[in-house]
Amino acid sequence: MAIHEELTGEFSVRRKVTMQQIADMAGVSKFAVSRALSGKSGVSEQTREYIIKIAGDLGFFRNVKPAIHSPQLSASAAHRPETVLVLFPNIRYQNTENTFWGVIFDSISQKLDENGLTIVTLTQVSKDSLASLLNPEMILGVISVGMVSTQMLLEVQSMKLPLVMIDHIDPALHCDGIFVDNYFMMKQLVVKLIGRGYQTFQFVGKVNYSFSFEERWRAFKDSLNEYNIEHRQNTQLMCPEVLDEYDSVMAIPDEELPQVFVCANDAVALRVYDALKQRGLRIPEDCAVTGFDDTVFKERIEPGLTSVHVPKEVMGERAVEMLLYRVRNREQCYSKLMLTGEVIVRESIL
Repeated sequence: MAIHEELTGEFSVRRKVTMQQIADMAGVSKFAVSRALSGKSGVSEQTREYIIKIAGDLGFFRNVKPAIHSPQLSASAAHRPETVLVLFPNIRYQNTENTFWGVIFDSISQKLDENGLTIVTLTQVSKDSLASLLNPEMILGVISVGMVSTQMLLEVQSMKLPLVMIDHIDPALHCDGIFVDNYFMMKQLVVKLIGRGYQTFQFVGKVNYSFSFEERWRAFKDSLNEYNIEHRQNTQLMCPEVLDEYDSVMAIPDEELPQVFVCANDAVALRVYDALKQRGLRIPEDCAVTGFDDTVFKERIEPGLTSVHVPKEVMGERAVEMLLYRVRNREQCYSKLMLTGEVIVRESIL
C-alpha cells in the first residue's frame, strides 16, 4: 500500500488538508495527487514536483498525524509517528517501474503495510529542501533506494531521522545499509565460465554508473587475474557517453569478438543480444552472454539468459526491519547487511 488515501493533515486548528484540497489547488485529479505522493507512475516528473510543492505549502506533510500503531514498536513508543519516507529518485533506469528497483520498492511498501505504517515517497526535490516539506517529528524514519544525492542525504541527517540506504554508499555520512554481495556473486559467475572452458572475455556496462557496477567490474578483473587469464578490456564497452552497449558491440571487429560477454546487468545483456543478432551471430555458439540481477528481462530473451539471481524482495523487507530496529535502538552501532544470491545457468552459455 503506497499511501492511505484517507490520510489527512491539519492545515490549521480547525481545518484539515485532504488530497482533494491539494488536487483542487494544483488543478489536477485526486488520483494524480495519490500517484504523485506515493511515487507511482501516471504523472510527469514536473507535475509530481508541483503537487508535492502544493502539498507542502498547504501543510500536508508538516502536520500529518500518526494513523495506527505499529505492532513492531514497543508500547512506550505508541506516541511515535507512523509514516516512513522513501527517497526514490525518478531518474533513467531507476524508478518504480524498473524491473529491479520497482520490485524493491514494492517489497518496502508491502512490508510497511504489514507493520501498519504509511509510506510517502519523494523524488529529488529540485527547489525546496526536505525541511520545508516535512516536519521531522511526523516521520518515523527514512529509506533511500539506489543513488540519492548527497545533499538530500545530508538533509535527512540534519533532521536526525533514522536512515537505511539500499544499494548505495555515500562517504559523507554514516548510516545503516542493505547491499547485495556483488563481488562474491560475480566471482562465482566468472569462475563458472572459466570452468566451462571460456578464455576470452569482455565486460559490458558503464562501470561508474553505480556502486554495484563497480563491484561487479572489480570482481570480474580479479577473477581473471587469479586464473592467469590475459585480458584486454575494450574501453568502448565500458560505455562512454557517446556510445551505448548496442553501438559498442556493433563496433567490435569480428576478429576481436570474445567468447563471452559478461554484462553488468540483464538490461545491458538485452542490448548485447540485439547487437549480436543484428550482426547475424548465434548465441551461444558464436558468442555467449551473461547478465546480472535475474530480472523479468529474462522472459524477453531467447535463448534463456544466464544471470545472477539477486534477492530483490528480501532487500526491501530487510530494509524495513533494519529501520524499525534503528528506531528502537538509536545508540547502537550502524550495520551493513550483505545479501547473497546464486548463479542461474541458462542457454546463453555452452
